[in-house]
Amino acid sequence: MADPLRIRRAARVLLLDPEDRVLLLRYDDAPPNGHHWTTPGGGLNDGEDYRDAALRELEEETGWSDVILLHEVDRRSFDMDYGGRMVRQQERLYLARTDRAGREIHGVEAMHAADRIAAWRWWTLADLDSTQESVWPSHLAGLVRDALARC
Repeated sequence: MADPLRIRRAARVLLLDPEDRVLLLRYDDAPPNGHHWTTPGGGLNDGEDYRDAALRELEEETGWSDVILLHEVDRRSFDMDYGGRMVRQQERLYLARTDRAGREIHGVEAMHAADRIAAWRWWTLADLDSTQESVWPSHLAGLVRDALARC
């Protein structure tokens, strides 16, 4: 019988700018994760709740401490490689907005290098709909549309 996968709890932020573009970070991981774009976020620290982790991770990955989380927009559980080991990630995604269009990320280059974040950019819905690149979660465009319909 195979050992059960270790649970990794994680929180992410679906961050929209005033032009309704979503911020995504690119990871160039080895298989099985491979090259993919995803929202800012990461694992919870011991004793940390999902909302606090989402804000902490957003600040670590962008340098921005002035973003306010709105509401939770998604929960999912999936298997992924983390640090060379397969884990079952239990993830929550929160909506947030920034009031600056195309806001730049500065001052976190060392953190990006350490976490293998290779690039970042703001994506439109048209970008998400037409890309051939891997985007996590794969239903992100639908989540953005649902979030915009609720705003």
